[in-house]
Amino acid sequence: MTTSILKLLVPLLFLSTMIPPKTVYAEFEQWCVADEQSTDDELQGALNWACGSGGADCSKIQENQPCYFPNTLKDHASYAFNSYYQKFKHSGGSCYFRGAALTTEVDPSHGSCHYDFIP
Repeated sequence: MTTSILKLLVPLLFLSTMIPPKTVYAEFEQWCVADEQSTDDELQGALNWACGSGGADCSKIQENQPCYFPNTLKDHASYAFNSYYQKFKHSGGSCYFRGAALTTEVDPSHGSCHYDFIP
């Protein structure tokens, strides 16, 4: 009876060694969002920089675009901060924005508004 069990197990063991390992990223998924404790002036200044000389893609927070609503300074700043962070995090960019932002492992996407994550 042990021989018949071995005959069944040996092929299964062989097959299990042929299954490629799942790819695991060396970092957790992180997004950059506005800090709830930041003042409107801090958020506005950082948003202006991110969408201007910072190089963030702010097209989706324009009117009639998928991330325009909710139309709040905090939500628009979060989208812009994340756009900048994802675009430049591998070349020295951070999620600091003079203390107006922080990273989260909770995807801030909502409805039709998708926040990018770049591994």
